[in-house]
Amino acid sequence: MSKVWLVTGSSRGLGRCFVEAALSRGDKVAAIARNTGSLDELVAAHGDQVLPLKLDVTDKAAVFESVKRAQEHFGRLDVIVNNAGYAQIGAVEELTEQELRDQFETNLFGAVWVIQAALPYLREQGAGHIVQMSSVAGLIAMPLGGAYQASKWALEALNETLAKEVADFGIKVTVVEPAGFATRSGKNPDPLDNGHMAEANPVYDGLRQRLAEVMGKQPAGDPAAAAQTLLKIVDSDNPPLRVLFGQGFHQMLQQVYADRLKTWSDGQDLSAEAHGKLAREVQ
Repeated sequence: MSKVWLVTGSSRGLGRCFVEAALSRGDKVAAIARNTGSLDELVAAHGDQVLPLKLDVTDKAAVFESVKRAQEHFGRLDVIVNNAGYAQIGAVEELTEQELRDQFETNLFGAVWVIQAALPYLREQGAGHIVQMSSVAGLIAMPLGGAYQASKWALEALNETLAKEVADFGIKVTVVEPAGFATRSGKNPDPLDNGHMAEANPVYDGLRQRLAEVMGKQPAGDPAAAAQTLLKIVDSDNPPLRVLFGQGFHQMLQQVYADRLKTWSDGQDLSAEAHGKLAREVQ
């Protein structure tokens, strides 16, 4: 049976590929974008299969209205893909308050509004799948990505909590953590040339250069392949809570988590000391 999708950030990149993959197999999609003109080709090719919705996910009231419209138009919602977002780049010292707030308004709060708007419909159906696009940046921290990484780390915790809260309602949650994908002209997006850069302090120029070199060495994944993988996940009876899309970061993640465990282990004496004498006496 065909599924009904709602996908934010549908105009380009992975979001666009997810929409195209769903439509190509006969599913229906409420495609959300800030500029619906970017969806004209999809409407021309797929007609009533696609419902274009103009929306900025930071507008809570508009999010609830758009989700309601999508549900009423198609009669149900099966897959919710929280894909809208962007990366604010800059050292913590460089970030303005507004840049940090804007990052969270889109990446975190926008996702929350979509989840809250969709959940009553999914719960009434007794089924549904929420897919949250995170990032490897939701698992590790690198220089100059503090704002973006903080928003993604928050999404990781939020959706892990959500998965435990909605499991009894038949609702599934999957957090997708992409590495680099060739979403622009067949190449990895340049994190230092994305239109969201804090005003640069020259003391961090060395970090900027090293970050560009590291990211430039990462293999670029195929967005179309990622879309086919997502189809497989949403069709699964037992989808993963988390899944890493792409190669190049798995070994790094293994080392990061090993280092964290070692740090906690090495600090056990400090942990016991912090617990205090009173706690030991109570025991």
